[in-house]
Amino acid sequence: MKLNVAIFFFLLYGSVFAQLPDGFVYVKTIAPDLDVELRYNTTNNFVGKRIDGYKSNRLILTKETALALKNVQQDLQNRNLCLMVYDGYRPQRAVNHFMRWAKDLNDTINKRLYYPYVDKINLFAEDYIAVRSGHSKGSTVDVTIIDGNSGIPLDMGSNYDFFGEASWVDYKNITEKQKANRRLLQEVMLKYGFKNYPKEWWHFTLKDEPFPNTYFDFPVK
Repeated sequence: MKLNVAIFFFLLYGSVFAQLPDGFVYVKTIAPDLDVELRYNTTNNFVGKRIDGYKSNRLILTKETALALKNVQQDLQNRNLCLMVYDGYRPQRAVNHFMRWAKDLNDTINKRLYYPYVDKINLFAEDYIAVRSGHSKGSTVDVTIIDGNSGIPLDMGSNYDFFGEASWVDYKNITEKQKANRRLLQEVMLKYGFKNYPKEWWHFTLKDEPFPNTYFDFPVK
């Protein structure tokens, strides 16, 4: 008799996973084959350091969002593609880390890669850094599509977390193939209940998010 996937992962990892607030899940218990690369758990991000609150590469989301992502993944797999998740639930302490970093105008180690055309002093004014993030509500994700064979991300015309117009969903100064890749990501995410953020091609929020007014601060571990 087959074990329920959630029970299997609990038996396998129960001693490792932390207790989550009601309504949240470790996404791998629902979509075990989902590719996850939490950039803020690494130094490969615009700050250049591991971000406060990230203690593991375990993707956490509300249960409703995890189920929707599972549907996206299954749809893409039918096309020999897969979803890659760069961020999901983000604790408020991580947002606070971003705020401190943005105020330190001398720390521009990754400016060339992530914000070459934006003065760091303007990151707040231009809405690249904010005091609150929808990610802290648990139903927002940053994603891209990868090739099912090679695992290489499709070319979306800009890097993930690039601060500038090149990241806008409808940015025109990219190739037709890059536009097509963006359209595919938008179409498949919207098909399964997400809404996009027009200034970040990777950013999506579940339309009927269960905690629309609550910002959480438990760590990712």
